[in-house]
Amino acid sequence: MASLKDMPNIGPVAAEALEKVGIETPDQLREIGAKEAWLRIRAQVDPGACLHLLQGLEAAVEGIPKKLLPAEKRAELNAFFKNY
Repeated sequence: MASLKDMPNIGPVAAEALEKVGIETPDQLREIGAKEAWLRIRAQVDPGACLHLLQGLEAAVEGIPKKLLPAEKRAELNAFFKNY
């Protein structure tokens, strides 16, 4: 079984936070999506979860390094983040 830490942008801290909210595999993260995963982390683990985590989760779902997220996706995530 693949590990969350095998995904781009997911280090030990992010993987631990994801596991604490019931997301234990890359497939689960892809199914739930970055926004929902981030909301769960923010509500249950870290009320200060930042925009960088949200962007990293989205890039992980897409299978790319965070720095390669398109500008349109970054803007969408920034707007989402500002609402929470």
